[in-house]
Amino acid sequence: MTVLILTSEEDVTADMVVLRLGEAGVPVVRLDPADLTNGVALSGEYVQGSSRGHLSVGGRLVSMNGLRSVWLRRPGAAAARAAQPSAWLTEESSQALYGMLRSTGARWMNHPDAARRARHKPWQLHLAQHSGLPVPATLITTFPQAAREFAERFPDLVVKPVSGAHPQEPPRAVPTSRVAPDTDFSAVAYGPTLLQRRVAKRADIRLTVVGDTLLAARKPADPDAHPDDVDVRFAPSVSPWLPADVPPRVAEGVLRYLREAELAYGAFDFAEDADGIWWFLECNQSGQFGFVEMDTGQPIAATIAKWLAEPGSSERSTANGNRSAAS
Repeated sequence: MTVLILTSEEDVTADMVVLRLGEAGVPVVRLDPADLTNGVALSGEYVQGSSRGHLSVGGRLVSMNGLRSVWLRRPGAAAARAAQPSAWLTEESSQALYGMLRSTGARWMNHPDAARRARHKPWQLHLAQHSGLPVPATLITTFPQAAREFAERFPDLVVKPVSGAHPQEPPRAVPTSRVAPDTDFSAVAYGPTLLQRRVAKRADIRLTVVGDTLLAARKPADPDAHPDDVDVRFAPSVSPWLPADVPPRVAEGVLRYLREAELAYGAFDFAEDADGIWWFLECNQSGQFGFVEMDTGQPIAATIAKWLAEPGSSERSTANGNRSAAS
C-alpha cells in the first residue's frame, strides 16, 4: 500500500516526511496536481458496480485502490502547468483528481473539504471558543464606527489579515501589526479588517498536533522588545524554540478542536501571557514544522510518517475479514 503526497516540487517540509517514510520502507508517490496532463496522468473506470483508478507519475503507475493515505500538504492548482492552462482545465482536472481520490479507502491528512473549511479565520475563532480555548477579543468588520467603538473598549489592538498570506507568486506573508492610538479606521470600509486585542506575551507557542499526539514548542519573548514587535515571524530572535509541556485544559481543547474540524493535523499558534494563559491565535491545517523540529529535536516528521503509514480503511477491512474467517 502506498502513501500519496500532494504538494509542490520545492517543499522541504514534505521532504522530511518522505525521508522518514523511506526509512520505514513505506512506498511513497509524490505529485503536484499542477503537473496534470504534463507529466502526470489519471484514469478512473466505473463499470458494473465496481470502480478502479490509476495515477501515472513520472512513468510510475499507481492504483488508487492501493493508496493507504493521502497527505494534502501544499498542492498547486490542478493542471496549472499544462501545455495550454485555463480556468476550465483546472476545474475539470481538479474535479477528476479529487473526485477519484475521495472514492478510495485512503486516510486523509487532511481531507480537502475539512482543509478548505479550516482556513476560514472567523470559523477558527468560533471553533476555538466552542472548544474551550481562550481567544483574545476580536472584531472582523467593514464598519468604521464598529472599529472605533471596539478600539475604545480595547485600546491596545493589532491588525492582521483575515485570509493569511497575500496571493501573489510566490505568496507574501502579511505581518501582524500594532494599531496606532490615533487611527480613525475610515479605511475599514474598503475591505474586511481583523482587529484583535494585543496579548502582552512572555512567549510564543507553536503546538503541532498529529492525530492525538501533541508536540509543543515555546519561544520566550525578548523582555526588552519594543511593543510594536508583535509578530514572531519578523521580530528579532533572542531564543530558539524549546520543548514545552501542554497544560491539560489546552490539550483537551485542541483535541476537541481537531475532532470538530475533522482534521488529522493542525499547527496551533498561541500567545502566552504573564499569567501563563495560552491565548489561541490560529490553527494552520497545513502549517510548516521544520523550524520547530530543527530547534527542539521533536520527532514531528516521524510522527506524521507513522500516521500516514498506518493502514487505510480498505486494509483494515481486509484484516478484519481475515481474522473473522480465521475464527
